[in-house]
Amino acid sequence: MTDQQPPLSAVHLPWFVSTEHQTDVLLIATGIFLVLFVFTIGVLLLRLHHLPEHIAGKEQKVQYQVVAVLGLLAMFTHENLFWIAGLLLAMVDLPDFTGLLGRIANSVQRISFRKGPEARRIRDVDRGLLGFRQPTKRFRLLFNLPLKERDCHYG
Repeated sequence: MTDQQPPLSAVHLPWFVSTEHQTDVLLIATGIFLVLFVFTIGVLLLRLHHLPEHIAGKEQKVQYQVVAVLGLLAMFTHENLFWIAGLLLAMVDLPDFTGLLGRIANSVQRISFRKGPEARRIRDVDRGLLGFRQPTKRFRLLFNLPLKERDCHYG
C-alpha cells in the first residue's frame, strides 16, 4: 500500500498565493497602491504647507514675500510656529501705505509747483488762518524765497 498524494495542482490555494513560475499579483498591486498613496499624500501635504502663500498671493507683494519666507522657514526648521504666523499674516489684510504715501507725495509736488492767482490766494489764506509772520531772512534762504518783500510775487 503506497500512499499516494494528490498532485499539487489539485490542492486549492487562495488567489493571492502564486506558484513557482507565476507573477505575484498581490505584490505588484500593493506596490502600485503604495507608490500612488505616498505620492498623493505628499502632494496634499505640500499643498497644505503652501496654503498661506496661496492666500497671500492675492494681496500685496511685500506681504506675499514675508509669508513665503515664513513658509520656507517652517519647512526647513520643522517649526510649526512659523507656518501658523505665515497663515495668520496671510489672512490679515494689511493697508496699502505705499499707494497712500505716493498719492500724498504727488499732491504735495503739484501744490509746490502751482503758480498764478490760485497759488497766491492759497498762500494768503494760509497766512491769515495760521497767523504766519513774515518769513525771516534765514527761512527765506533755506527755502530759496526772495529776500526782499518787493521781490515777492504774492499779489
